[in-house]
Amino acid sequence: MPSLAGFTGAGYDKGRSKAWQALWHVVHHLAFQRWWFPPRLRPFVLRRFGARIGDRVLIRQDVRIHWPWKLDIGDDCWIGERAWLLDLEPITIGRDVCISQDAFLCTGSHDRHSPTFEFDNGPIVVEDEAWVAARATVLRGVTVGQGALVAAGAIARADVPAGATVRS
Repeated sequence: MPSLAGFTGAGYDKGRSKAWQALWHVVHHLAFQRWWFPPRLRPFVLRRFGARIGDRVLIRQDVRIHWPWKLDIGDDCWIGERAWLLDLEPITIGRDVCISQDAFLCTGSHDRHSPTFEFDNGPIVVEDEAWVAARATVLRGVTVGQGALVAAGAIARADVPAGATVRS
């Protein structure tokens, strides 16, 4: 079993200053996620924090985004309620992609062989016209191919070929 007390987070770059991180957390929790915050303003706010967001992107309420500056979303995408984009590393979402309610895209992990349980993170790519359905999970280092489906409740642990379906 690793010694968690020795964890250092070596090699992990958050990408922005502590002040910028803190400002994002304040905006995120006090306004961005709230039901009353206009959906048309969410892409605007994300862009101000360094995200690359295409046109006609719909981001519903209660969406969690860890670091907007590590997020790239193409045109005509939908991000459903309570989706969680844990982007310790970059998440790239193509065009015409649907990330449904309660979906979880997780770029973070740990090296179980590390004596201090250090990070073992990896980026996620969701290619054009793919669908990550309700309560599906995409794990670090995975590419979901063009037109692929990660079905409701399924877990994508490895790359998903174009047009393929991952079921639970």
